[in-house]
Formats: sequence, structure tokens, C-alpha cells
Amino acid sequence: MTAPNDKDQQAYHLPVLLQESLDGLAIRPEGRYVDCTFGGGGHSRGILERLGPKGRLYAFDQDSDARRNLPDDPRITFLPHNFRHLARFLRLHEVTAVDGILADLGVSSHQFDEAERGFSYRFEGDLNMRMDQRQTLTAFEIVNTWSEQRLHKLFEQYGEVTNAKTLARTIVAIRGTMSLRTIGNFKAGLNSVVKGNPNKYFAQVFQALRIEVNDELGALKEMLQQAPGVLSTGGRIAIITFHSLEDRLVKNFFKKGTFEDEDPSDPLGKSTALPLLKAITKKPVIAGETELRQNPRSRSAKLRVAERI
Repeated sequence: MTAPNDKDQQAYHLPVLLQESLDGLAIRPEGRYVDCTFGGGGHSRGILERLGPKGRLYAFDQDSDARRNLPDDPRITFLPHNFRHLARFLRLHEVTAVDGILADLGVSSHQFDEAERGFSYRFEGDLNMRMDQRQTLTAFEIVNTWSEQRLHKLFEQYGEVTNAKTLARTIVAIRGTMSLRTIGNFKAGLNSVVKGNPNKYFAQVFQALRIEVNDELGALKEMLQQAPGVLSTGGRIAIITFHSLEDRLVKNFFKKGTFEDEDPSDPLGKSTALPLLKAITKKPVIAGETELRQNPRSRSAKLRVAERI
């Protein structure tokens, strides 16, 4: 396979917080590492540059388009699967422990910019949003079949849409008289309920649909729960999030081993369970001014790092 050049990779996806995440992993040259979100391969290439000849990298990505970005390097193994199956596929490759795990949870620039993938409200195409083209659930199926109550909760919880109830009611009302299969039709049908900046509004709506289509929060929870079991003692996990829902899950899990702000089984905060991870970053690491100028999409990125104890 011909290795992609830097220009090709930047067109696919510019890696966010690259040096910060690599430094956070404290990479050992002979270690074994996992990139849960290979994408354009930017973070993976950074890891490979710090690995010696005996180091190994296992790269997950459920999007088949990502395979074209694989470097010609015998130290990397590509796993075309969702990272929620982290432990299972490492076991299948006879990997019992790794020294570091990295996950960049952002949607790649390539996915946003490919109109037919349906991730962006900026382009015309079908309401799709599947990261894994093998799955059946699409954004169109959600808006075309879900009840008003389910749509209301979806847009309220995953998109933080201010008029989520009105939005849900409008979708149910118009889908009987017009097709919502395309992005253009979907936006046109909702023009009357858009509040504030239309770009920000539809960004929130599309975020909610994308999270649900790909079960992003469920996958993140499953991966985090498996991470302590596959990390060696002293191994590190670095997660880059792009919205508060993800960041809260990562923050709570790194701190308490649970996903809730409060543990209902331990109202006094005196849990006797031994934590498996120790947070290395007390506050999330964010992009500096130079990166913000080069890559505006890094503005919402937050990096948290923890260590297996």
C-alpha cells in the first residue's frame, strides 16, 4: 500500500491537540498502543514516530474510508471495527495489555465534507450520518419514524436545542406531507422553528442525530469501562472530546470510575471501591492560539489524560 502524504491526510482530517495528546501518553519506544479513532491517521503517525522497531500500534476505525490512510508500516495493525469492541479485538490479536490508549472523538473533516455521508447541514445529500456504512439505522429513519416524545428528548439531551419540543412536534407534523430524506428538504421544512443563528441551530440538531445514529455515548462508555482491563499498570489513556456530554462522561470516569455526577449508591461520597485510574490532567487541555488559527475546529476540543494504577 502506498503511504498517504501529509497533504492528503490534512485534507482528510487535521489531528487536534497532537503534541499534547502524545506527550500525555508518555510513549515508550517498545510499548504497545491503541488509536481508537484512526481517521486520517494523524495521531497514529505521531505515535509511530515515537515508537522504536519493536513498538506496536493497533488502530481502530469503523469507517471503511479510513483504511486508505494507512501508512506502509509493519508496526501498525488496522482493526476495521468500532472501538466499543476494544478488548475483544485486542484479545483476537493475542494482545493482553497495552501501554496507552488514544481516542479523538471528533468527526473527521472528511466525513463532514463528503456530502453523501449526510453529516453536515452545509451540503445537500441524504440524511444519513452513519460512520459505519454496514449499520442500518440512519438519521432519516429517526426523523421519519420516531415519536414526538422520543424526538423531543433526543434534541433536548444530545443537541441542547432550546425549542426541542417545538422542533419535535414540527417534524412529526410535516413528515406526513413532505419527504425529509434529504438535508435540503429537512432544513426547508424546519425554517419556521429555527431560533437564533441558523448555522448554530442546525449544528445542534445534526449533532443530536449523529450521536444517536452512531450510539456515540454508548460506545464511549463501553470503551472506557474496558480500558482499565487492557491497560498495563502505569499505562495511560488520552481522550479528546468535542462537547460537554462526552467530556462529562470522561471526567467522571477518570475521577470516580462511574459516569454519573453523583453516585446514587453512595450518597455520602464514601465509596470503598478502589479507583483503577488516576487523572493526570486536573483540568482539560485545550488548543493554543497557534492551533486555533490553523484549525478552527479545534476550538471545542478538550483533552483529558489518566493513568492505570
